[in-house]
Amino acid sequence: MKKHWTLAVGLALVVAIVGLVSCSPGDTVVPAEIKGINISNQQEGIWVTGQGKVTAVPDIAILRLGIEAQEESVAQAQSQAAEAMDSVMTALTENGVANKDIQTQYFSIRQVTRWDRDKEEEVVIGYRVTNMVVAKIRDIDKVGAVIDAVAEAGGDLTRIDSVAFTVDDSSEYYEEARQKAMADARAKAEQLAELADVRLGKPTYIYEGLQAPTPRYAPVPAMEYVEEGVIVETPISPGEMEISLSLQVAYAILQ
Repeated sequence: MKKHWTLAVGLALVVAIVGLVSCSPGDTVVPAEIKGINISNQQEGIWVTGQGKVTAVPDIAILRLGIEAQEESVAQAQSQAAEAMDSVMTALTENGVANKDIQTQYFSIRQVTRWDRDKEEEVVIGYRVTNMVVAKIRDIDKVGAVIDAVAEAGGDLTRIDSVAFTVDDSSEYYEEARQKAMADARAKAEQLAELADVRLGKPTYIYEGLQAPTPRYAPVPAMEYVEEGVIVETPISPGEMEISLSLQVAYAILQ
């Protein structure tokens, strides 16, 4: 009896499957294989990556600088840092840096400790206040003068971390880089088509990754003294920077 039941269930399943296949599209979802659709079409063709690079002359300098003060109490350290930072901010604005182009990046008040061997513990010997800002200098020729003015205004509390160079509007550079990347992709695809002895069709897929120009960082040289009491302006050279872009392109293969 069990064998007869097993056979009946098997026949029912076969009938159900055949019924599903023969139903109208509105009744059920027909698998792609039954329709004769190749679901791997997206992977067909010739896939290449095109690279485009252009050289740009920076027109903006990004200066990271600030003040660091250390005293026995928080109030003393904070007072010194605030006074010095006010002088630094004044130096920046007086040298053409707009308030909107100055942004606080880091501020901290930390304990300064040392190890007491007699007590075998850390003891607080003071407090350090650090205030760092980023200033965007739009007049690239004044970078050296701005650095010198800031160093003089902040005195021994001045901290100049780094200077970076970039371009304010990179759109036209990316347009040129995009053209070069597309031409590079086409050349690679044509070579592959020739090697494979096939005809190259039109692009069926193009993808551009989101990219942004990377600022070129340069160390800030120390101020040079020609003679005692005479300071020579800090030499700064923006040089050139590279803007690159990549495109992933798929080309159809013609039959």
